[in-house]
Amino acid sequence: MATSCLLPCIAVLFLAAFVSSSRNMSLGPIQVDVPNDFSYVCDPQRFRQQGLDMDKFTYCNKSLSYQVRAKDLVDQMTLDDKVQQMGNSAKGVYRIGLPKYEWWSEALHGVSDVGPGVKFDNVVPGATSFPTVILTAASFNQSLWRNIGQVVSTEARAMYNLGNAGLTFWSPNINVVRDPRWGRITETAGEDPFVVGTYAINYVRGLQDVQGAEQSSDPNSRSLKVSSCCKHYTAYDVDAWEGVDRFHFNALVAEQDMLETFNRPFEMCVKDGDVSSVMCSYNRVNGFPTCADPNLLKGTIREEWDLHGYIVSDCDSIEVMVDGHKWLDDKGDDASAQTLKAGLDLDCGHFYPDYLKSAVLNGKVREAEIDRSLNYLYVVLMRLGFFDGIEQYKSLGKGDVCTEQHIALASQAAREGTVLLKNEGGALPLSHVSKLAVIGPLAKATELMLGNYAGIPCQFVSPLDGLTKVGQLLSAVDHVIYQPGCVDPKCQNDSLILPAINAAKDADATIIFVGTNLSIENEGLDRTDLYLPGYQTQLINQVAAVSRGPVILVIMSAGGVDIQFAKDNEKIKSILWAGWPGEEGGLAIADVIFGRYNPGGKLPITWYTNEYVKQLPMTSMPLRPVDGYPGRTYKFYDGPTVYPFGYGISYTNFRYEVTSSPESLRFTLKPYQHCYSQNHMNKDQDSPCPAIIIEHSECTHFIQVEVTVHNVGMRDGNEVVMVYSAPPPGIVGAPIKQLIGFQRVHVAAGQNVKVKFSFNACDSFNIIDAAAYNILPSGTHKIFVADESVPLEVNFDY
Repeated sequence: MATSCLLPCIAVLFLAAFVSSSRNMSLGPIQVDVPNDFSYVCDPQRFRQQGLDMDKFTYCNKSLSYQVRAKDLVDQMTLDDKVQQMGNSAKGVYRIGLPKYEWWSEALHGVSDVGPGVKFDNVVPGATSFPTVILTAASFNQSLWRNIGQVVSTEARAMYNLGNAGLTFWSPNINVVRDPRWGRITETAGEDPFVVGTYAINYVRGLQDVQGAEQSSDPNSRSLKVSSCCKHYTAYDVDAWEGVDRFHFNALVAEQDMLETFNRPFEMCVKDGDVSSVMCSYNRVNGFPTCADPNLLKGTIREEWDLHGYIVSDCDSIEVMVDGHKWLDDKGDDASAQTLKAGLDLDCGHFYPDYLKSAVLNGKVREAEIDRSLNYLYVVLMRLGFFDGIEQYKSLGKGDVCTEQHIALASQAAREGTVLLKNEGGALPLSHVSKLAVIGPLAKATELMLGNYAGIPCQFVSPLDGLTKVGQLLSAVDHVIYQPGCVDPKCQNDSLILPAINAAKDADATIIFVGTNLSIENEGLDRTDLYLPGYQTQLINQVAAVSRGPVILVIMSAGGVDIQFAKDNEKIKSILWAGWPGEEGGLAIADVIFGRYNPGGKLPITWYTNEYVKQLPMTSMPLRPVDGYPGRTYKFYDGPTVYPFGYGISYTNFRYEVTSSPESLRFTLKPYQHCYSQNHMNKDQDSPCPAIIIEHSECTHFIQVEVTVHNVGMRDGNEVVMVYSAPPPGIVGAPIKQLIGFQRVHVAAGQNVKVKFSFNACDSFNIIDAAAYNILPSGTHKIFVADESVPLEVNFDY
């Protein structure tokens, strides 16, 4: 055997020596990735290590525009090279010095390890986990939303420098909450498209903006801290309900609802947030898969809204088109050609890398279409400093993740979003109690508080730990008694209720923690009703019936729940909604309960009774009442609720004084401008000019509103001033009212604060009519501040 192996073995040894020698002589490129070895692509040392001369590659010439450099990069690729860069795991082209890159990272409410682009390890064991978006939205604090984005992007950039993350984060989710059963309510900013769009603008700006480079004459050259992505476009809000799932659902949507509700946050995100990516959704809209609709992608996002970035599919959306929707009976190459031509630049999946080459070779799509998309992609990476670095972020590292300031901001966000729903007799805040009973399946919540799309948090403070810590710190509690009442939030048996009852009998005050978790409402899991799960209602009622002291109910959920029974129960003195409050949630809840913080949050969604969802299927898309179904959201539903949109009280009391000027506006029509007839309930209405089409108008008229907020109570507090407009009565299909502005202010006890609003008439008093025209009706419009019974009136004349 030794003799027979002699020659082959010598050959193998010679070949190994030759390969080693060849590498040392730099006869071919060696794979050197970014950022593990180097912080940016166009580093001369990196090219030397690969055996390449960087000066020969124009795409590394910093004196040229990003567009020119991206074109040079793409022009050096073969068709095989190109298609391998079109999936989320781009393979790189090492002969031209281009490393691989993973596009998929997530940062919904903190850097997340959902997706392959982020990893936690011994170097970075965790990142700051903020409250889920629906709770943060309840703060109605735009500066907070932006600050969270800034912190998340700082931690993301630090993790990128350490090789633990990418630079492109597919967040936020800006779908409007149309139905209270939707499983992904936790990820969104609520039911109002204006609020959702405003949240998007602020969070995206926080993620993307580089200090000092927030604006640019050429947005395609504006530097990005990280790249953000607004998703899921569009009319997506059914996950899995009674046999209907997001992979097969065809959303039948009127253009009126598309413009007014479903697309508005995305338009705001692109136009005002200058987001660098938009993700299309799995569902179809009026028969067309969103990722294959050229009107939605190329026509609207790219051309009408002028996106400065790329369009990406929700993961495996093209595969869903083929296998789920059976779209046109397309196979892989047909579907890939359809989506590319429609304007989809990047496939989160494998269809583009697997099928685009054959689509080109078979004449189904032009290679130039691939070039176009690749140029969009690489311009974004250049703006991020992937090729050149961004000097002010190079020093970020491990010490910039999970800092004390970041954790404090997570706690602040949880406090500001907490909503006080009931407080009879001033039961809260709690003063000194000898024995405190803490009851409920969510009292010791940790991971549950993070919701979905969460990474590994810096630390946890459960509600029980928070109450114990703050209670002892303030000498407000002598003893804490804990009983879970249920094994978990599903609460499928009542075996633990009796110990909870006994604990409440012996306590001076009882706090009950109930709600939901990701096994009840989540991505891919819609609810079938709005009740608390299992035996939770029984637990609450039986504990409240025997409690010796006041009962405080804390609801930890994403969506609203029908707790009318608790609202009506005289033994339950106070109710708080604390959402899923992130890693610091327990401390924030304790701060509110013991009065270290006065809650000022407002509900960003309507809390309906369960009877509401019995009246209409989740798959009915119209927002207005239709076919015997009630309307949706506060804008079109005026029936009974548990708590309305925008509701939230305080430990203090506020009084408003409201003034507005002017009381009437006269618009002068241009010679080419015509009056527009609107559908009116009063067919005899004889207004000479019922409305004008906003697209044909200059819209330079503004309404000034000043609100003086008086704190007439005994405690400092925070108030969210919410301003609504209502159109003249009788217009068919018009909203009941619509939110047009909001500001959160801090007002000391006995003091007042003036809040000023300036409303563009066309932006704030418009309506979208049934023909999908954006119009400004003539007549008397009303302005409401909060729930003030006497509105201001402004008359528009043409």
